[in-house]
Amino acid sequence: MTALGTTGVGAAGVAGAGGVAPPTALRRGRRGAGAWRFAVLLVLGLYFVVPIAASVLFTVRRGGGGLTAEFYTGIPSSPGFAVAFTRSLILAVLTVLIVLALMVPTVVLVELRLRRMRTTVELLTLLPLVLPPIALVVGVRSVLSWAPDYFLNTPLAQAFFALQKPALPWILVLVYVVLAMPFVYRALDAGVRGADLRTLTEAGRSLGASWPRVLLSVVLPVLRTSVLNASFLTLALVMGEFTIASILGFETFPTWIVKISGSAPQLSVAVSVLALMVTWGLLLLISALDRRRDTKETS
Repeated sequence: MTALGTTGVGAAGVAGAGGVAPPTALRRGRRGAGAWRFAVLLVLGLYFVVPIAASVLFTVRRGGGGLTAEFYTGIPSSPGFAVAFTRSLILAVLTVLIVLALMVPTVVLVELRLRRMRTTVELLTLLPLVLPPIALVVGVRSVLSWAPDYFLNTPLAQAFFALQKPALPWILVLVYVVLAMPFVYRALDAGVRGADLRTLTEAGRSLGASWPRVLLSVVLPVLRTSVLNASFLTLALVMGEFTIASILGFETFPTWIVKISGSAPQLSVAVSVLALMVTWGLLLLISALDRRRDTKETS
């Protein structure tokens, strides 16, 4: 009995003094799971990389052999590129400003005062996903066609004509705002749920700040990452939307790419690849800003 107790104490003392425990065998399931994840990531990587690599090869391959970058260097001087790209960029900026001006106060109001309305607001913002864009644009086109006939020589008819100016089609901005609402609301709602807005807004109000000042100085800095994500999603939506602009008869960046694809296919593919790279660059920039913010808050 004494020898057994001494042996147990000695073993415990050795283990407690920093003794090395016998190595445990690695389970085969973990190795199999790691190999399976690697295979899935490899397949997904090839799924995305191979088409892009083929597109790049198509744009840099010279007819008689060799490589050239003339299609990329010639993009800025291409006929119609500057006008179409500038128009789409202006439409994207206007859409971002309007949808943020509508959705940021709405999300904050629902979080602070109208929590019972959260489900209703979510359903309303999801309606553009339920309604097909083709049905939406057909309805908009029908209204734009018959409204001036019924309201001829009235301010409402002039407003309809102003919305359809080819230089800056505001009707596209309004439609894009509707299409961007589900994505913007989801991005902002995720940021609001992770922040204690009630305490922050009450502190700002107790210090004498007005509600607009609270939104600009308190809410927006807290929701900076969510606002950037919402802006990026809206920008990508507007810069890549083709169906609505084409049916309504406006020339934007995507419709210009399709327009030149028949006469200059390599140039159109080069523009598409460059636009994709710019989109990825913006996404990486937002991720880097978010990571930098998290690092500052942690330190």
